[in-house]
Amino acid sequence: MREESRLSLHCFESEQGDNVLEPAKPAIAQLKVPARGKMLWAGRIISAIPPLLLVFSGVMKILKPPSVVEGFAKYGYPETQVIGLGILEIACAFVYLVPRTRVLGAILLTAYLGGATASNVRVGDPAAIVTVVLGVLVWLGLYLRDQRVRALLPLTPDE
Repeated sequence: MREESRLSLHCFESEQGDNVLEPAKPAIAQLKVPARGKMLWAGRIISAIPPLLLVFSGVMKILKPPSVVEGFAKYGYPETQVIGLGILEIACAFVYLVPRTRVLGAILLTAYLGGATASNVRVGDPAAIVTVVLGVLVWLGLYLRDQRVRALLPLTPDE
């Protein structure tokens, strides 16, 4: 089967006044300018907080101290799921830390933290706010570091 490719052309006027046609680039592909200065560093610092806490939490689940086992019983989860959730938590955090997979990692962490929030709300634990804040920090850090995410989620109106 023959594969067809569509070519979009962009017409502009050159410095000499000639009309020039060139292939148009997708809007997201044009965003190669990285964040700089304070925004970049704020994004890096904010982005480091959730994975650090989640890796610590995951390691504690793998080590299974009595407080973690008691916590799982409080939430109604069997002790057999503790290690698996700890591994999942650490894996999601590492996917988020790898620059090439950071958006996928943010999606995975959002899903994981959403489940944690639901578990906290179900038993009436006020720690639900912590999981919500961590989810917000995941995306805020990414938003500050990545121009493509800022283009997808503009917080200012187009001018």
